[in-house]
Amino acid sequence: MSTEPTQTSAPVTPITSLDDPRVIQILSTEHWSLLGARSLAYNEAFIRGGMFLTFLSMSFVALALLAQGMPFGSQFLTIAAVVLAFDLVIGLATYGRINGANVDDLRAVHGMARIRHAYTQIAPITKPYFTTPTHDDIASVLGAYGSPSSGGLDFVLYGLTTSGGMIGLITSMVGGVLAAVLGLIIGVSSEVAVWVGLGGGVLVFVLLLVLTTGAVPRHQASLGVLFPASKE
Repeated sequence: MSTEPTQTSAPVTPITSLDDPRVIQILSTEHWSLLGARSLAYNEAFIRGGMFLTFLSMSFVALALLAQGMPFGSQFLTIAAVVLAFDLVIGLATYGRINGANVDDLRAVHGMARIRHAYTQIAPITKPYFTTPTHDDIASVLGAYGSPSSGGLDFVLYGLTTSGGMIGLITSMVGGVLAAVLGLIIGVSSEVAVWVGLGGGVLVFVLLLVLTTGAVPRHQASLGVLFPASKE
């Protein structure tokens, strides 16, 4: 029988301070996980936007080919209305999903801001070298996107330059064209149909704007603020 002493591993002690070297490894792992989540969110937004634009362009090509084989009358307008209705529904769904991807990205940026704040606590000397936010309040997080931190015209104009804003504008135009076609079907004149289409497009745009306005502060509030910049 062996008389050699049995070697037992030392018990794992819990981490109680940021000075523990294991903290950096844990934070780095979470940081890379959030970077992967951001990449997935961006890829999905671009893919969904491209799918919508492809479907929209193909539907217009189909209508153009159909217009060469049938007169521009009630039958063609009815078919055009059905196709445009599908385009509008897909556009609204795409806009909603892109906004969802933006929320996922916001959550990842929020998490990385907290991790960078931990980095500055572990190694305060590195704080001047960070160009991305080290606080998790809404103004700091939005600074990572280069967007205005407050509402107003600047914030709206910035939103229109994003992929979601572009899809929203295109969807609004599709809604306006659909409204004009429906007006022609019920027998209004061409001049009136133009105004009906303009009103329909503005209505869809306003609805999307109302649904989108305040989305970032609402989601930011649900995440909570632990390290606001105002406390430093």
